[in-house]
Amino acid sequence: MNTQQQRQQIRTQIRKTRLNLTALQQQQAEQTVTQQALHLIERRQAKNIALYLSFDGEISTQALIKTLWKKNKNVFLPVLHPFAKNHLLFLHYLPDTPMVQNCFGIWEPKLNVKNVLPINELDILFTPLVAFDKQGNRLGMGGGFYDRTLQDWQQKAFIPVGLAHACQQVETLPIEHWDIPLFDILIG
Repeated sequence: MNTQQQRQQIRTQIRKTRLNLTALQQQQAEQTVTQQALHLIERRQAKNIALYLSFDGEISTQALIKTLWKKNKNVFLPVLHPFAKNHLLFLHYLPDTPMVQNCFGIWEPKLNVKNVLPINELDILFTPLVAFDKQGNRLGMGGGFYDRTLQDWQQKAFIPVGLAHACQQVETLPIEHWDIPLFDILIG
């Protein structure tokens, strides 16, 4: 089995496992990860935080987003870049932000260039993932959006942090040259 087949097999297996988590397991994971994320945000004195709206069994980010709004932190969500294929923009997200579904069925802020934040002005970028290993390697859905976004993150101001259920950890991921390891992964 080649690397691509291995990666696809892991994606299929972990997504199925994640979707089979109970509502209680999802809720407990959200609470655990929210507390870890808030502690990290406080420790790093982060003000501009990129998150994502959960999809396909990912740990819910709703509690974290609402708490960040209460703490007057700036929350940004990814939006598919309209001109640079397979790239992301990050738009300011507030409770009244108009939302649209993208081509993957994921909700994102309606594109408004006034709400775009240059990526180097982020403090923490929380990323979704399908699977991860102890070395901080991340396996996403396969589109490469976050790998492109995270290229050379060490030269930028932000840190990339994955959010995951414990069941998403594998011993070792088959990695490709374009894969970008994360700074940290918070596990619920």
